[in-house]
Amino acid sequence: MAEPKFEEALKKLEKIVESLEGGELALEDSLKKYEEGVRLAQTCAKKLDAAQRKVDVLMKEQGGTFSTKPFDESGLNPNE
Repeated sequence: MAEPKFEEALKKLEKIVESLEGGELALEDSLKKYEEGVRLAQTCAKKLDAAQRKVDVLMKEQGGTFSTKPFDESGLNPNE
């Protein structure tokens, strides 16, 4: 079975959280939902990691040419 798209996995995960927070499920059903939620959370994390690796920043060189370099989060300043 193919992995769901990120958005689909996230929606399923949100529904699982809602059902677990509702407290209406039997223990066995809660455990199954929890296990499914963990798998979906891992899928989402894996997809986010892959997307982050693909992000490139376009940089203009001194000679007027452009190049790419990997995205570097450490250079971001949230206060700017």
